[in-house]
Amino acid sequence: MSAMDTDELPVVLPPTHTSGLSLSLHPLPILNISEHLTRLRLQTNSSLPFALGALLGTQNGREVEIVNTFELAVGEDGATVDQAFLIDRKEQYKQVFPSLEFIGWYTVASRPTAQHIALHEQFTAYSSTPLLLLLQPSTVFAASSDLTAQTLPIKAYEPTIEIRDRKTRSVFIEAPFTVETGEAERIAVDWAAKGGEGDNSLESHLNSQRAAVKMLHDRIMLLAKYVTDVLADQAVKDHATLRSISALIASLPASEHRDFRDEFDTEYEDVQLTAYLATLTKSASVLNDLVDKHLVLTATREDRGPSAPRRRGMGGMGMGMGMMSMGVMGMMGRHGDWDRFH
Repeated sequence: MSAMDTDELPVVLPPTHTSGLSLSLHPLPILNISEHLTRLRLQTNSSLPFALGALLGTQNGREVEIVNTFELAVGEDGATVDQAFLIDRKEQYKQVFPSLEFIGWYTVASRPTAQHIALHEQFTAYSSTPLLLLLQPSTVFAASSDLTAQTLPIKAYEPTIEIRDRKTRSVFIEAPFTVETGEAERIAVDWAAKGGEGDNSLESHLNSQRAAVKMLHDRIMLLAKYVTDVLADQAVKDHATLRSISALIASLPASEHRDFRDEFDTEYEDVQLTAYLATLTKSASVLNDLVDKHLVLTATREDRGPSAPRRRGMGGMGMGMGMMSMGVMGMMGRHGDWDRFH
């Protein structure tokens, strides 16, 4: 399957036969197929390795939309599709993307041949008319020179039946397609085209700072190398340059002085101590809030016990109930008042 031989009869009908299929292709399948081909080229050291994969999408009558792809495994003979692997991967994608169905397969070749017809017959169990998406990397230069050709080296084919000499055979009809992108896909493709670089002010500022620091480091190393070469009599001694270097060094702060180092260490320790105290204060505040919430949640449960300590709110209530009972007992001790109470 690595080399597609020429056939006696072409398997693609001439352009006079047109397909009424409305096909939409999203950028993700294009990126997946290109990445698959590039990886196989590096792994096999071949300019045109054999790549095979499945197409996932939606179909509504004659309107087909290709949304995603996944790679397929091939048997040892190179011409048999691993059906168990295909079924497992299809079911896995079905669980994540319930709306996507198997609608075809893709490969890499210069043109469809009889080998593709044989592969096509193995996919009819999953779709009545599986589409073929063919990546033609060898036709990219021809496409750029022909203004009427597709801008992408990709062609789509629809299977059909041809009657020749009272015999039927499976052939392909080229189906035109359009590249359809959504807002999220445009952002993702633009991000991938830029190499994954973010487009925000913070990252731009950090990149500019890094470039400035790198340039400063390179220039300092150049001056240090020049001074080293002068001391080793390997470079011409330029007194003006040496005086400029000496003045530059003299203008720098005395970062290696002992007093400077002591003051710097003191300031550094003060900053670290302040940060430590702030952390302790925050931890104590969080712990205090946790204790308050715990007391609120467990107050009713603790008050149910006979030996549970009385809380401030419940103590006030108990004191009020005690005063009320004492008043009632006093009223019962005075019979005249009790009778009047009745």
